[in-house]
Amino acid sequence: MGDNMSYIEESLSTGEKVEGMFKPHWFAWVPTYIWLLLGLVILGLTWLIKSAWGPKYVGLIFGLAGWGVTWFIALYQFLRLRSIEQGVTNKRVILKKGIISRRTDEMKLTSIETVEINQGVWGRIFGFGTVKVTGRGISDVVYTRIDDPMSVKRQIESISNPAV
Repeated sequence: MGDNMSYIEESLSTGEKVEGMFKPHWFAWVPTYIWLLLGLVILGLTWLIKSAWGPKYVGLIFGLAGWGVTWFIALYQFLRLRSIEQGVTNKRVILKKGIISRRTDEMKLTSIETVEINQGVWGRIFGFGTVKVTGRGISDVVYTRIDDPMSVKRQIESISNPAV
């Protein structure tokens, strides 16, 4: 088990190779940046109006607590997104989530029935969407806020249904 190996690389079986890795679109990172910005605004407002909040340091304590909470949420969002692994091998599609704990959804390519795309207006404009891989009698593998969902769909379908 290598230190820098991803879950997908670690879980490869004999003769299995990674065909593609899918990353979340940059739009998925927007909430993280919003939380960071909100933290900076709270910190700035705390600094500007610290003397107007009654007893000395009361406002500063509340402001720093608010800043700490927003930065903690931003850190959690960052780690959550960094821990997502999404990919396809020559044998299966894989989705792994979890910062400390691990949750995986996997499906053999031979079990795939459909690969669907869901893109809202913003997704169409900015090039992201959801790719849902449905299989026979098993749970779906769903890649959310994925970059270039048409390319992901094409790649999965071309590997699972090679031209004869």
